[in-house]
Amino acid sequence: MSAELISILVLVVVFVIATTRSINMGALAFAAAFGVGGLVADLDTDKIFAGFPGDLFVVLVGVTYLFAIARANGTTDWLVHASIRLVRGRVVLIPWVMFVLTGALTAIGAVSPAAVAIVAPIALSFAARYSISPLLMGAMVVHGAQGGGFSPISIYGSIVNGIVEREGLPGNEIALFLASLIVNLVIAAVVFVLFGGLKLSRAEETDRDRQKTSETTSGATTRATSGATTGVPDEASGEATGDGEEPAPDDDTSRLNPARIATLAALVALVVAVLVFDLDAGLTSITLAVLLSTVWAEDSRKAVSQIAWPTVLLICGVLTYVGVLDEMGTIDWAGEGVSDIGVPLLSAVLLCYIGALVSAFASSVGIMGALIPLAVPFLAQGEIGAIGMVAALAVSATVVDVSPFSTNGALVLAAAPGVDRERFFRQLMMYGGIVVAVVPAVVWLTLVVPDWG
Repeated sequence: MSAELISILVLVVVFVIATTRSINMGALAFAAAFGVGGLVADLDTDKIFAGFPGDLFVVLVGVTYLFAIARANGTTDWLVHASIRLVRGRVVLIPWVMFVLTGALTAIGAVSPAAVAIVAPIALSFAARYSISPLLMGAMVVHGAQGGGFSPISIYGSIVNGIVEREGLPGNEIALFLASLIVNLVIAAVVFVLFGGLKLSRAEETDRDRQKTSETTSGATTRATSGATTGVPDEASGEATGDGEEPAPDDDTSRLNPARIATLAALVALVVAVLVFDLDAGLTSITLAVLLSTVWAEDSRKAVSQIAWPTVLLICGVLTYVGVLDEMGTIDWAGEGVSDIGVPLLSAVLLCYIGALVSAFASSVGIMGALIPLAVPFLAQGEIGAIGMVAALAVSATVVDVSPFSTNGALVLAAAPGVDRERFFRQLMMYGGIVVAVVPAVVWLTLVVPDWG
């Protein structure tokens, strides 16, 4: 049995054990990386650790640290209230606001994980407060980021168009952008319907009816007893509801205080640092979190313990093992085996599936950089349109980034407050598996089989 096949079988065993025994998959993956890398591939320790995602470790720790502080001092609650006022209390619009926001950020040049790192904690805090499915909200954020990810001025778009030009293939920047945007928009609409998005509208109507009844009853009772009325800010509109049940506290989430103003300034600084000055999101987040902790130590005391350490272990362990697979040539071995089949359409769909499966665990950009050149030999035969094939590979390799093992999926998992992380992890993994199974076939049928380009 070849070393490459052994490494794939060990990965399957890791998944089975983690699923059936409730052991952190990252810890198992570290052990597998040590065993397969050292005993099967004869890699030294330095080469095994070369796959450790140090940059992603810092991003996960830094972003969850900063937003743990924001949750502790009430900044995220204030942002949620501000979002509700912005859409005039229509909670049903918020998932789409998050989709458009992350899409706009990536379309103008933000790296996809950076956009998700900025938006996901706010979106998922909102989901927790209003009982929206975290899977729905997380998927809207990630698919929004990927929807805008291939604009002509975006990072992904520039990279793929550069590879196409270098390989001497015909390209179409607008077609690539629209393919990714339409696919992710359709997926987002399906997710919105399947995971309770339509129910949000009905819940709003019920809540408004309940509030009107409560206001009428409370007002009549108060006038009958004392002739006085009291009001508290309504979450949706910011106006007095007149129900008299909750007097507004001094630290009411609709108000700003110095700590919240400073935290909002830190979040703006994070956006500017990442989008304008191209600074690392993780290092910038940690630096801003430390500055806030220095001034408001009481709010920040428990923030370090709220960093999603189990998620960090899980993601870093799995990606370290994927790094071992890359080091020992397993990924190239699989890709070359597919490209040698000799049937262009079959090779095309298998390459789409390899791109989706591997990208669910590894760098999307790296996978696109490897798979597009592998497709050149059968694209040169003229039986398959290059524009459609490149678009299909690009979409297949990025749409799966909602997987909890990818950077974007890991950020969503780490940012979700008040959830059972094991359950949420399984939900993301199952959803990612469905995307891996379905989307490559769909984009192959719609982009490759019709021979676009």
